[in-house]
Amino acid sequence: MDRQDEIALQIFWHFAMLSMMAVGGGVLALAPDMMRYVADDNGWITRQDFIESFTLAQIAPGPNFLFATLVGMKAAGIPGAAAATIAVIVPPALLAAFSLHWGAKRGGSAWGQRLRRAVAPLSIGMVCSTAWALTRSSVHTPVDWLAFAIAVAVLYGTRFNPLWVIGACGALGMAGIL
Repeated sequence: MDRQDEIALQIFWHFAMLSMMAVGGGVLALAPDMMRYVADDNGWITRQDFIESFTLAQIAPGPNFLFATLVGMKAAGIPGAAAATIAVIVPPALLAAFSLHWGAKRGGSAWGQRLRRAVAPLSIGMVCSTAWALTRSSVHTPVDWLAFAIAVAVLYGTRFNPLWVIGACGALGMAGIL
């Protein structure tokens, strides 16, 4: 087994275990740990590579988990892309199928209702954790913080399409302002 295949296998196992915790926010909520694993712990890619992959996947059409494919590709080429993609799709799909089957039979029970109520705050916390980890990794200067605050205010307070905000920040970055 060559080095690329070894990295792909490690990515597969780590991402597969993480994807089983992808509640509510999906695999996006697991981005901080994925970044820690591939960038900080193993050095297969940089934090900047991870953030760029994450950003590209969010603005591209299609499923949000695409960033895992891009991260796998940067870390271990085609085998890494395949491993990361399979890891974030197959285990949670199997869990969802099992949960739907189980929930159809027992979802109305008191235990099933308590479980559903417990999952909502967990999901929100994981999504907030992702937002905070990505913010800490990419917002450093006062100008960055100002752009971040304006973007959050615009997205929270209006019905603007996020692509307009991304485009405006991209233009500011190309102009050398951000």
